[in-house]
Amino acid sequence: MISISHKTKQFLVLIIKLLIVSGAFYFIYNQLANNDKLNWEEFMVLFKKNQSVAGISFILLLSVLNRFFEILKWQNLVSFIHKISKAEATKQVLAALTAGLFTPNGVGEYAGKALFYKKSEAKKILFLNLICNGIQMVLTVLFGIFGLLYFNANYNIITTKTVVILFGTLILTFGLLFSIKKLTIKGYSIEILIHKINEIPKAIHQNNIFLAICRYLVFSHQYYFLFLAFDIDLPYLVLMSSITSVYFLGSSLPTFQFLDFAVKGSVAVYFFGILGVNEWIVVFISTLMWFLNIVLPVIIGSYYVLNFKSPSNKTLLVDSEPSLKE
Repeated sequence: MISISHKTKQFLVLIIKLLIVSGAFYFIYNQLANNDKLNWEEFMVLFKKNQSVAGISFILLLSVLNRFFEILKWQNLVSFIHKISKAEATKQVLAALTAGLFTPNGVGEYAGKALFYKKSEAKKILFLNLICNGIQMVLTVLFGIFGLLYFNANYNIITTKTVVILFGTLILTFGLLFSIKKLTIKGYSIEILIHKINEIPKAIHQNNIFLAICRYLVFSHQYYFLFLAFDIDLPYLVLMSSITSVYFLGSSLPTFQFLDFAVKGSVAVYFFGILGVNEWIVVFISTLMWFLNIVLPVIIGSYYVLNFKSPSNKTLLVDSEPSLKE
């Protein structure tokens, strides 16, 4: 077995940090500089016309709240293993977001958070992160389905027969999954998963759901207020049903975090095109949402990545808590 000296390990860790941060900034620059659908001249004209310090501050505040609720969610969930401060939760969330920027569906975020803990706790952290992201996806699906139904009732994208078939397939799939919940694959089953979820106190689950709802309402309404800022005058329910549908369908597609705005943007172009909204406005708003809620946190997260120290070299502010069973 090849042994690596401590200095060599430190050098390799530094190289990995620099690669993560450099890669993140490269992908951000590449997407903003080479997107031919972004009409900067028209944007500047509209921006100068509607610019408002109060309006800009409000939109930025929503971005802060969006990420803050995510930080509170993580602090709440990880309290099942350790008590951590908001500052520590912020560090872990933003560093993990940066690490997951150019991985499929942000899977690097899972590994990013696990690195802040001992190897023996890695499975527990991965599981808690799954719960953290899972509730957000469940809400995206629920709001998205209602949004799609409302949008379809007004604009008849698909027939009633197709809607019935889709819901029938969905119910059948869930029924099938729960009927084989005892089926074990490599030591895992739906029954074991449910058991592990139930090990977490109800109070933590309740807080997680509440914070996830707050976060969803914040970023969906940020999207809404940006449309208002671009002089898009549509009924509230129509606009919100379009937004929830875009998030639902956009999040259902496998993608990379740095391509998130492109995927959601293409879905948004279709939906808002039906409403008669100019394509470049839709692309710009999708890009702004991506910039405000992904790029800015990644810039801050890059600092935490570069200053990352493994658990063996630092002390977490923790208290003893009951832990998930292996």
